Amino acid sequence: MLIIVAGVAILILGVILSMLGIGSHHEAAEGAAAAHGAGHAGAEHHGSAPWLKRIIVSLWHNNVFFTGVSAIGTVFMAIQYVAYAGWSVVVKRINEALSAWLIPGLIIMLVVFGLNFINYDLFHWTVPGIMDKGSETYDRIIAGKSGFLNIPFYLIRTVIYLGLWIFFTKRLRDLSLEEDLNGGTAYFHKSINVSALFLVFYAVTSSMSAWDWVMSVDVHWFSTMFGWYVFASWWVSGIAAVTLCAILLKQAGYLPLLKEGHLHDLGKFMFGFSIFWTYVWFSQFMLIWYANLPEEAVYFNQRLGGFNGQYTWMFYGNLFVNFVFPFLVLMTRDAKRQMIMLKIVSIAILIGHWSDFYLMLMPGTMKGDNGFIIEIGIALIFLGSFLILFTKRLSQASLTPLHHPFLDESVHHTT
Repeated sequence: MLIIVAGVAILILGVILSMLGIGSHHEAAEGAAAAHGAGHAGAEHHGSAPWLKRIIVSLWHNNVFFTGVSAIGTVFMAIQYVAYAGWSVVVKRINEALSAWLIPGLIIMLVVFGLNFINYDLFHWTVPGIMDKGSETYDRIIAGKSGFLNIPFYLIRTVIYLGLWIFFTKRLRDLSLEEDLNGGTAYFHKSINVSALFLVFYAVTSSMSAWDWVMSVDVHWFSTMFGWYVFASWWVSGIAAVTLCAILLKQAGYLPLLKEGHLHDLGKFMFGFSIFWTYVWFSQFMLIWYANLPEEAVYFNQRLGGFNGQYTWMFYGNLFVNFVFPFLVLMTRDAKRQMIMLKIVSIAILIGHWSDFYLMLMPGTMKGDNGFIIEIGIALIFLGSFLILFTKRLSQASLTPLHHPFLDESVHHTT
């Protein structure tokens, strides 16, 4: 609740400062937006007041980030089931609780998408007439994507993505709680089947949701690697969230069965998938940079010098926080077993990948009229709300899955 109150206070301060024009880049934004839109008919569009636009974009940014991280709780648990992994049983309840944001995430997603129609601040492809030949806002490139990017089909896809994630999350949670009550291995084997089916659906829907929720903001641009890139960011953030929560619970005396071996494995996941995220990032960047095709390079031009260089420092900082820092800090075996090191790296990764989504969304929506005070305020409101739901679900069942068939293996896990 204190985090939410702090977020509201910072949000109000940010709105006041934006209305007064303090720290605004509005002139630079208009110039850069005009230059960017010069090559596309109907591309110029004047949206809401900067402070209102920043609120709408930040709501979308934070909800996409927190919803994606929330889904990773179910993904991680499903992978453990199909792999017959035993080591992770002691953190299983954390993964179950992490997915508590999915239902609010769906509701907020639909509400904020509706707010987009106030002044079409999020998705340029929703501007009236943009796909109608003869309209003064007509855009031939966007019109070519009308079979996929149309409002009814977009909403149907969003509901399907999150509906499937919510359904499988609830099913796995119910089986877990029934296993606690009744014991036996039947629930475990049912969970494996449910997990295998979920992972097939998630492999498709996670990439498609990245196209819809993030890539369609830059509607003239596309990358065939973008689905993997967004998933990698969600995935490593989810692992960092599980690690941080496990350590905090352990230090509060709630997870006595959590040992150095479990921390070591979580540390290896963070270390390895920070490298995986960088691999996907570099593969996407290098291919676009080397080909140097204008319709592809525009995405990185905006972030590497566009809008008077407002995003350049974040572009390089993103690489440092999300790759260099965790790579160097977690390189040794001892570092992966020390709570203080894992806490620092987990927090850095969560902040770093929140910033990564900022970089994905802000240049395409806010252009050069971005800021941080409003955005941090909304992020804190989301964080506080997320923690309320997360801790409530944690409190609804034993933190140790009492009748899980691999519990003994997890308790005696060493690395």
